[in-house]
Amino acid sequence: MKRMTLVFTMLVALFWPGGPASAQTSSGDADAMAILQAMATYVGSLETIRLSFDSDIEVITPKLEKIQFTNSGEVLLHRPDKLYARRLGGYADVALYYDGTTVTIHGKHLNGYAQYDAPGDIDGLIESLRQGHGVALPGADLLLSHSYDHLAADVLEAKHIGRGVIDERECEHLAFRNFDTDWQLWVETGSRPVPRKLVITTKTLNSAPQYTVRIKEWETGDVPAPAAFIFTPPPTAELLDPNALIELDELPPDTIPGGTK
Repeated sequence: MKRMTLVFTMLVALFWPGGPASAQTSSGDADAMAILQAMATYVGSLETIRLSFDSDIEVITPKLEKIQFTNSGEVLLHRPDKLYARRLGGYADVALYYDGTTVTIHGKHLNGYAQYDAPGDIDGLIESLRQGHGVALPGADLLLSHSYDHLAADVLEAKHIGRGVIDERECEHLAFRNFDTDWQLWVETGSRPVPRKLVITTKTLNSAPQYTVRIKEWETGDVPAPAAFIFTPPPTAELLDPNALIELDELPPDTIPGGTK
């Protein structure tokens, strides 16, 4: 989860007196990994996914003040090689189109767009986004066709905390520890184990800033029209160098997560 190392959440409940005893057991570790595997297998098997989300990212100023920025967005995915994503916040309105041949990043607030050759499939595209080529897609690792291998690769400790409710849906609450990050995941119970909330906390930055994604709507089964993934530039839009849009993110310009502004 290299892309996720920007932010993470503190698992305060684990250290409360009288906290869940199961969170400290090896069986809880096995349960957490099994639920993560079931989620990854189910999501990876879906040919089409349509979802909407809210995301929050925290920044620590030089004066150690914690500031949170909020965005909303939507994703339409059709495996193996079609993707549309949009993220709208107070500082950027960005859409990504992937038609199987070309990746287009449209900065609507800039009236400009950039394009580059497609990396082969959605998994390759997500990897390119993780490396910083393009625009951040919150929680993208959860959408990989084989996400378990990636999510579990660096896990040092796993816990099944218990259950919680996200938007009136009962979810399994999981907690994981990596070397430099902690992350929590809420997975819907029942026959459709989809992720509903992800919280990531960094342990390498002062004040442990967090990154949160809440998935509101999750639909599958519909076959989207091919035009949904094709970008048609507005008449006045400017074609930009791809590097011009690399810094489009969820934060105001010149803001560094966990650092300076």
